[in-house]
Order: sequence, then C-alpha cells, then structure tokens
Amino acid sequence: MELRLRLIYALLALGVGIIACYPFTSYIFQFLTEPLWQAMGESEGRRIIYTGLTEAFVTYLKLAFFGGFIITLPFILWQFWLFIGPGLYIQERRIVWPFLFTSPLLFLMGASLAYYVVCPWAWQFFLSFEMPASSTGLSIELEARMSEYLSLMLKLILAFGLCFQLPLLILGFFKLGVISLESLKRQRKYAFLVIVIVAAIITPPDLISPLSLIIPLYALYEISIGLVKISLKRKGLNRA
Repeated sequence: MELRLRLIYALLALGVGIIACYPFTSYIFQFLTEPLWQAMGESEGRRIIYTGLTEAFVTYLKLAFFGGFIITLPFILWQFWLFIGPGLYIQERRIVWPFLFTSPLLFLMGASLAYYVVCPWAWQFFLSFEMPASSTGLSIELEARMSEYLSLMLKLILAFGLCFQLPLLILGFFKLGVISLESLKRQRKYAFLVIVIVAAIITPPDLISPLSLIIPLYALYEISIGLVKISLKRKGLNRA
C-alpha cells in the first residue's frame, strides 16, 4: 500500500509537470537548438524541418515529458526517500542522504558538459561537410529533422548526466563491500578501457566529443578513489 501510494504521488507529479511544460515546449526546443544555430553561424534562412504530419506534435510531447521529469525529479526522489527511509538504520540514512542531494548535481554537470562543450564542437564538425553550389555540381546543405535532432540531443544529455554518476556508483559499491580500495587501484587500466569504449559508443563519431567524456570520467574515477580513501580514514578515526 505504501509503495502504491508513493508511485501514485510520483506519477501525478510527473503528469502535472508534463502539462505545465507543454505550453513552453517551443521555447525548450529553441534552447536545445541554440548550439546548432550558433554552429551554423547564425545564418539566415537555415531551418529544422519535420517530414511527418504528426512529427512536430510528438516531438513536443517528448519535450514536455523530458521537461516535466526534470522539474519533478526532486519530488520523485523525495517520494522514494519517504518509502525507503523508515526501513533504514540511522547509519544507512546518513549514507543515502548525500547520494540523493549529490546525484542531481552530478547529472547537471554532465548535462551541461554535453550542451555547452560537446554539442558545439560536434555540430561544427558535421557542418564542415556542407558544400556551396558550384558550376559543376549541387550544393550540400544540412536540413535537420526535428525528431532526429531532439533524439540526438536528449541521448547526449542523458548519457553524459548518467555517466557522471560514476563516483556515486563506486562509493555505493564500496559501502556495500562489493569493491575495495585495492581493487580500484589495480583495475585502473581496465576502468580506462571501459570508459573509452562507453565514450566511443555514446558520443558522436568525431575526435573531440569522445575526449570530452573520457577525460572528465577518468578524473571522476580518480576522485572516487580519493573519496574511498577519505572514507577509510574516517572509519579508522571512528574506531580509534
């Protein structure tokens, strides 16, 4: 009954968020297309098209869902906490609380990196394949579709935001006893390899975008090792 009640509250909040965001979907879409517009040099006459009768409407629905989820995420996390909180010991609550506050912040950092750094560089690279018209051939010019562009942007934002949860994931496994400080140090090269593979999969196929994810992700891995060391020192002090 408690779980059902929390789920109902979370879904109701999400529904209200979606309805509240829908009138502003055109502004949200304009915000998401700004990196592409700037990469085009703010040229006049450039456009984003839709080729299906319902494509624009469905795209705006996706934007409304995305925006509603973002603005209601704190409330959804609060409902999650109200469900699991009473069943936790005091020391377990002290572990979960920092995770609930830090996770949105790390997600915002990753999403900002994707929007402000990766996308402008990637769009510049892909637009470099355009060619003006000549006497011997036709011009090559990008006319992006609404749905394709939105899917790519949301994929990058979500991927970078989720990848930046790495320190929390490592600390959580450490608290559960799944991994140790020694194993984290030994597996550095394998962790770097996994980061490179993940970056190659989720980023656009240019040179700068994967590096934009590889460097901060590996830095976060090293930061996680430092946080584990600090946690071990605190345990030692508490025992002393």
